[in-house]
Amino acid sequence: MNKKSNLIRTFREKIKILKKHNHLYYNLDNPEVTDFEYDSLKKEITNLENKYKFLKELKLTNNLVGSPPQNKFKKIKHLHPMLSLSNVFDKDEMKDFLKKIKNFLNFKKDEIELIGEPKIDGISATLVYEKGRLTKGLSRGDGVIGEDILENLKTISSIPKSIENKEAPKILEIRCEIYIGKKDFENFKDNFANPRNAAGGSLRQKDPKVTSKIPLKYFAYGFGAVEPMIFKEQSNFLDKISEWGFITNPLSQKVLGINEIQEHHEKIDSLRSTLNYDIDGIVFKVNDLSLQKRLGNTSNSPRWATAYKFSAEKAITVIKDIAIQVGRTGAITPVAKVKPVTVGGVVVSNATLHNEDEILRKDIRVGDTINIQRAGDVIPQVISVDVSKRNKNSSKYIFPKKCLCGAETKKEISKSTNKLDAVRRCTKGYECKFIAKEKLKHIVSKEALNIDGLGKKVVEQFWELKFIKEPADIFKLDFEEIKKLEGWGELSINNLKKALKNSQNISLDKFIYSIGIRHIGQENAKILAGFFGSIQEFQKLFDKNKRLILLKNLNDLDGIGETQIESIKGFVKNDANSKIIKNFIKQLQVKDYLVQNINGKFSNKKLMFTGGFENMSRSEAKAIAEQNGGKVLGSISKKLDFLIVGNSKPTKKKIDQAKELNIKVINEKEWNKILNS
Repeated sequence: MNKKSNLIRTFREKIKILKKHNHLYYNLDNPEVTDFEYDSLKKEITNLENKYKFLKELKLTNNLVGSPPQNKFKKIKHLHPMLSLSNVFDKDEMKDFLKKIKNFLNFKKDEIELIGEPKIDGISATLVYEKGRLTKGLSRGDGVIGEDILENLKTISSIPKSIENKEAPKILEIRCEIYIGKKDFENFKDNFANPRNAAGGSLRQKDPKVTSKIPLKYFAYGFGAVEPMIFKEQSNFLDKISEWGFITNPLSQKVLGINEIQEHHEKIDSLRSTLNYDIDGIVFKVNDLSLQKRLGNTSNSPRWATAYKFSAEKAITVIKDIAIQVGRTGAITPVAKVKPVTVGGVVVSNATLHNEDEILRKDIRVGDTINIQRAGDVIPQVISVDVSKRNKNSSKYIFPKKCLCGAETKKEISKSTNKLDAVRRCTKGYECKFIAKEKLKHIVSKEALNIDGLGKKVVEQFWELKFIKEPADIFKLDFEEIKKLEGWGELSINNLKKALKNSQNISLDKFIYSIGIRHIGQENAKILAGFFGSIQEFQKLFDKNKRLILLKNLNDLDGIGETQIESIKGFVKNDANSKIIKNFIKQLQVKDYLVQNINGKFSNKKLMFTGGFENMSRSEAKAIAEQNGGKVLGSISKKLDFLIVGNSKPTKKKIDQAKELNIKVINEKEWNKILNS
């Protein structure tokens, strides 16, 4: 069975849900799911992306770290971004993680030493020491900008206010996890949902005296900026800061190879119930900091670390009904309405059924007794059906062939597999009111226009009242009518006006992402923005006389494949889309895309790689080029500046094409010389 479309749809939905939980988790300290379940959802997303190349090519997982900070505290930028962690859930996935590290570093035989540290279920924070003195204390925020919670952190007596050691770096950014012990939480359980909620709530008190009444503790586990760098290994870092008075976890241990990793994981798992703090897995990090530096980061997480999670939780319930939902790309999604059941401390009443093929494969019916599993998602998944408990009069579920709007649905042919997709889609686009409404929700989201005060529920309300029907209407709201609505006072009206005005100034990549072209995620949008440069150039896609040459040129972009190009083509050819997006653009000031790292060794240069390298993988070589301001292309063209040729089995045809086009060819020795210059 072809699962590609099903996987893409599921992948996008999980990312949307994760972003919602980021806000609840990082900003409100009021998660709807347990920390284990939240991290399990991250694992599902990353696991899908790692397993299926076509999901990775969508590059939808950028900027999934934390959530933008609230207005309660002063905003301060982290010296180094606080990234999230990838997750693995079993031994095979851990083996894959190790394999990817070795492939990236081009290690053939040697095992790489890791260090395993318990992952505390608490609140992440950063402590900044300048010349040994504690000067800043920040919450995670969105990973780039955090909240100034220094005075609250100072109430934790075990946090050093200064480092009395001449060896300490002039600048030291310590990462730590704040928590409240299980025993201490017993005294506060009537006021907070769980220990993490208690820790988060106390750190966000405006009055530090209130914070001081909560017996907070911490473990230091990592670093951001260090100037000068005096550490060589993660274990060395932990030992040093422990000497300087910081509390580190005594259960941290160096390991070598999958067997030692598995042994350490099982050992800590067996100790969980005896610990005075909650943990949900083990963080395994490459111990050698020089290797960490080489491995670098993806947009959201370090390549050199992962969280090896503990097992998920399951429950049994009954399907009361099966409902249909329509997404912004027209995907028709079935959802099981189940008898409420508690899974992992959270009461759930819905379970995803993915698509028509999944229902048929598992023969899922209304009235069935099912086994469900929560893996971090708000909507858990159905694992299996207990056929022995099925009513003899039950009938197979017939998947509707029409959208809720009445339009015909269809399954598309996948460009990459040439097979029928698993997901049915409505064919109407913006003309379907259900799709149009979901597109509006996407446009106002934090990752797109980021309009505070215009969330999904408000969009639903304004849609039903016919205040908004298309994106341009967002900026033509009748505030006199809104004032008549319950809950809309002068303050909330003024805040919305301000948010709308701020959102009108938007970068080109965010604009491209916001209009919701299928298969175009945040990273794809950045690639396209770099290609077009300005909204004027992008708008040429809607001109049928200029469209073909632009679409042809997109083939040269690394990260933009046939699937994305066909999706863009279909979107811009649609007359309704063209009219609606042009009206939308008139309401905005779309800023030109700024080239990153203009001072890098390959700034504004386009590179292509062929052949294998002796001292690094091709993935590492590409990452280095991009870090130095270069753009890596996937095919030879006149736009290419350099063809980098590795010593191992380069493609002769590419070399010959480059020479014919007078493109500079750089061999591996010259490449290494440039990097070391």
